[in-house]
Amino acid sequence: MTSTDVQKDAEDSGPSGYAAARLRLLTEEARSGPPRRAALAELTDEWLTGLFTAAADGLKGVSLVAVGGYGRGELSPRSDLDLLLLHDGGDNKAVAALADRVWYPVWDLGLALDHSVRTPAEARRTAGEDLKVQLGLLDARHLAGDLGLTAGLRTAVLADWRNQAPKRLPELQELCDDRAERQGELQYLLEPDLKEARGGLRDATALRAVAASWLADAPREGLADARRRLLDVRDALHLTTGRATDRLALQEQDQVAAELGLLDADTLLRQVYESARVISYASDVTWREVGRVLRSRAVRPRLRAMLGGGKPVAERSPLAEGVVEQDGEVVLARAARPERDPVLPLRAAAAAAQAGLPLSLHAVRHLAATARPLPTPWPAEAREQLVTLLGSGRPTVDVWEALEAEGLITRLLPDWERVRCRPQRNAVHIWTVDRHLIETAVRASELTRHVSRPDLLLVSALLHDIGKGWPGDHSAAGEIIAKDVAARIGFDRADVAVLSTLVRHHLLLIETATRRDLEDPATVRSVADAVGSQSTLELLHALTEADALATGPAAWSSWRGSLVADLVKRVSAVLAGDAPEEPEPAAPTAEQERLAIEAFRTGGPVLALRAQTEPRPEDEPTGEPEPLGVELVIAVPDQPGVLPAVAGVLAVHRLTVRTAELRALCLPNDVDEGSVLLLNWRVAAEYGSLPQAARLRADLVRALDGSLDIASRLAERDAAYPRRRGWVAPPARVAVASAASRHATVIEVRAQDAPGLLFRIGQALEDASVRVRSAHVSTLGSNAVDAFYVTGTDGSPLPGDEAASVARKLEETLRA
Repeated sequence: MTSTDVQKDAEDSGPSGYAAARLRLLTEEARSGPPRRAALAELTDEWLTGLFTAAADGLKGVSLVAVGGYGRGELSPRSDLDLLLLHDGGDNKAVAALADRVWYPVWDLGLALDHSVRTPAEARRTAGEDLKVQLGLLDARHLAGDLGLTAGLRTAVLADWRNQAPKRLPELQELCDDRAERQGELQYLLEPDLKEARGGLRDATALRAVAASWLADAPREGLADARRRLLDVRDALHLTTGRATDRLALQEQDQVAAELGLLDADTLLRQVYESARVISYASDVTWREVGRVLRSRAVRPRLRAMLGGGKPVAERSPLAEGVVEQDGEVVLARAARPERDPVLPLRAAAAAAQAGLPLSLHAVRHLAATARPLPTPWPAEAREQLVTLLGSGRPTVDVWEALEAEGLITRLLPDWERVRCRPQRNAVHIWTVDRHLIETAVRASELTRHVSRPDLLLVSALLHDIGKGWPGDHSAAGEIIAKDVAARIGFDRADVAVLSTLVRHHLLLIETATRRDLEDPATVRSVADAVGSQSTLELLHALTEADALATGPAAWSSWRGSLVADLVKRVSAVLAGDAPEEPEPAAPTAEQERLAIEAFRTGGPVLALRAQTEPRPEDEPTGEPEPLGVELVIAVPDQPGVLPAVAGVLAVHRLTVRTAELRALCLPNDVDEGSVLLLNWRVAAEYGSLPQAARLRADLVRALDGSLDIASRLAERDAAYPRRRGWVAPPARVAVASAASRHATVIEVRAQDAPGLLFRIGQALEDASVRVRSAHVSTLGSNAVDAFYVTGTDGSPLPGDEAASVARKLEETLRA
């Protein structure tokens, strides 16, 4: 149907002419989407104009105005007609008669009509009382009658909206939040409401209203296309059902997909989810900007005068190298160079998630446009930052979505594209595949104290369903993908094998526990053979729980948990054997021996600090992961308080400890008898440059002789620059590892990494009057996993009750 046909059919202002033209337009296969909606609005305009003109019969001071969706010129097949009969308050009786002659033909056709008759003053007053009315009037469009009357109302309504924006926009945000709470998130629902759910058409309209306020604006890239796709789906839904519905029910999805020329219902849902994700993200960014502007406007005039009358400069607090907090968002430091620092996107994301702050839209887009791709395999820092991001709890979700909105996730992990926005047609699952994977990581972050390798737990949570984008058994497909991804991320061969095992068997425990006879030894043996080791079993147990909790309320219960725990106990017994012989300590290197002799002869600490700047050659075998940060070797004559002193000095200088080893080193036979403590550390600066070795040594001397009060220095710094935490980390766990050593008591600590953590642990052990014979400290993402071999003052292991008491007091200290 051409525009000429529309006008010709509309010349008959009677219901039959309009109805026939409308039917032809809606059944015309060649026209769909925006052209059809515009043509339907045009056809309806012509018909209503004809009705109004014939009924007005020269009446002055009246106009017919389209508002809401009809005002925007967007009519779906079963849309309501939102109309306002505007008048100047003259002849009320004549206006009422005119309204009847316009409304009744619409009702006679069975069309839904939302109508009102008001003067401009009444319309403005009603808009001031009812936010929904005001939103509809923002899209007011003149149809017929007194154009000046309509134009005056439009100007007044827009002026009112802009003047009242500081009051009305928070009301609008609350309206959107309430609706989202009731309707859920469009991007995850199997039967979504295209209009009312979060990320739907209502939110798109709200973004238009925010833009009209001139207070803030939504990120426009992709927004118009997302809105158009949702409108296209609603059109097809109306045509296939013959009803004015916005809910995309399961039984109608195949028909709607066919109407749109899509492959199947899953393709349809994925398009809907992608569109909703764009609108949801735009809403998040926009409302954040509204809040920032309103807070800025709320600054007292006196404060502005104190600041010289100009705009105050936003404070910038460093969070990580190249990353700062400014005005409640995470932005890039002025000196940051994404084009030279490929780890910066992950570092910024991890810092944002740890601080519980959003990533600035500008920062994410700048990173997407300029950051260089990571080399393969990834540097150790990139892997650590990914683990930190995944282990940051609930804030991980928003940060991950910000990265995904600008394509950074699929750039980092190309296999992510197959699971992105992929629906799960399973009543148990409440999320799409990609969101389920992130939710599993969030749940796994709560279980990191239960495993000795939290990094492997978090990465397996991210990858366990990655095979759902491929045909066949998703566990088998995922195993192959996980091997490739883990190697690309930079895990060594042993860790790659563990990760692929976890992905391959992530359903093994729950399926065996609920479907097999656990009294049958063959059942337990088969699980033990598949898992292979106690450490992998420990990880699989935590992954199973995290996966189930992230699936939905029906997937996990105390009963299921007890069955899985029983199975794990039985498998652990099969895997258990005699405690392995303790390995002989590695012989010291020539440099370590030289430092030890110098420390003994001078009676003070000696250290060497070397930055690791040489990249690994491309043809060098992978072997162990490359060291992170710099290597710090310290030799100190054996004396009390060495561990807290060294750890405290490093914390004061803002050096993050990635790994650390402490051991007593006996001097060579040709040197006087004595013992030196050798500390081998891998450290990295939180931000900025590394301190000079001479300054570190001077502070260490002061810490050992008691003239440097480390606790006070750290407390002062924390008071001046409080460390933001975006989520409540799981509490620290301290345990005594039974039968781990014949010569010492092994105390294991699993806690959230934080500045000064190792200092607090060392000080607590010192206060307990135990001697640290050796220590093995590692930081995996944001998780500290430490083991301390301690003895009594006589050099023997602690008695059982004393060991338990030390562990309990240490745990209380770390939880305080």
